[in-house]
Amino acid sequence: MEFFGVSNTDIFSATIQQTAQLESLANGALSAGIDLYMRQDYEGAIKEFRRSVGLAPSSSYSTDATTYMANAYQALGDTDGAVKAYEAALKRSPNRDDLYISLGNIYFAQDRYDEAAKAYKKAVKIWPSSDNHYALGQAHLNAGQHTAADREFNTVLRMDPDKPTGNYGLGLNFSKQGRYEDAIFQFKQAIRIDPKFYAGYAELGYAYADLGEMDEAQGVMDTLEYVAPELGDTLSRYMYKVDPPKFMFAYATSGFNYNMPWKTPLSALDGYLAAPDAEKTFKMTFQFDKEMDRESVENMLNWRIGRSTQSGPGQAYNYGRPTPDTEVTLTPFPKHVYYDKDNLTATVYFTVRQNAAGDGTLDPAHLEFKFSGEDAYGYKMDPEFDQFMGCLLYTSDAADELRSV
Repeated sequence: MEFFGVSNTDIFSATIQQTAQLESLANGALSAGIDLYMRQDYEGAIKEFRRSVGLAPSSSYSTDATTYMANAYQALGDTDGAVKAYEAALKRSPNRDDLYISLGNIYFAQDRYDEAAKAYKKAVKIWPSSDNHYALGQAHLNAGQHTAADREFNTVLRMDPDKPTGNYGLGLNFSKQGRYEDAIFQFKQAIRIDPKFYAGYAELGYAYADLGEMDEAQGVMDTLEYVAPELGDTLSRYMYKVDPPKFMFAYATSGFNYNMPWKTPLSALDGYLAAPDAEKTFKMTFQFDKEMDRESVENMLNWRIGRSTQSGPGQAYNYGRPTPDTEVTLTPFPKHVYYDKDNLTATVYFTVRQNAAGDGTLDPAHLEFKFSGEDAYGYKMDPEFDQFMGCLLYTSDAADELRSV
């Protein structure tokens, strides 16, 4: 059959030839766009990718051009543009699991975990690989959906038992739930499978630190310092952050002798206190091992000054003897506290007041200074190192000698 003297064969041949020419131009635009992309001219690259899609929207080049376009939008920080580009690519190639994974990754990076999970689920439906199941597990994990995450990571473990990712994912899921011992077991399994899986070492260190096993965490950090320094440095900073703050030492900065024994006359602390009802303000400086929260340190209600509450050898107030009638009682809270961020110290001002008879006594060595505040990261003081008493500086022999006084 002919139309205006032109046969169907000629029309078909011309159409094929025109399509081939357009696809060739589309391929050229795609190549130009990739070249601009590699040179980090992302806006120029997007223009070429759009031209490629416009020239041959039904060609095999259009999906590639749209995918590159999404990458360029991401490089520009335009996530909305990237999402639209991937959605357009998926309309043309709805059976590409990698496009759903890329789309999910954008949502994941924006903490939009439910939307990421939807995209990953479509990828799993198209191609149920262990990698796709792992991505879905990560989305569930970060959305706090621990049962669903456990299911996906166990699927990964069944599909690829010789890869560390299944155990690693299970470990992450346990850590998020505070089940650090279970997490440690899984991270160790991941490392056993692949001794060079350094992310597993790092998470093992985090789990030890969260469990308070700092020596074990230090051992992991020492290993990472040699094989993966960046991970080791990050773990080191995390350990510093979660390790509860401690008193390193303390010292008097105004003549308060905290080494004096029980029944010490107040006048022996300072001659001014020989007068009845006299008051004297003393200072003690406490050295912390890390940066503290200034507001917490300078909150006087977070401090307690009083008689020892300890019962260890030589640690009881007046060595456990009955308190004499002359014993004075200090105000339980400081008069003032100043925090020095540069030196990580707190200077505590407190008042000692003589009694009306002028014969007051005190057991300075067993005065307990206790702090219950927080560090700069919100962590409470280590209960084993949150207090100071002068008697704790003595050797056991010295304590025995004082008890005999």
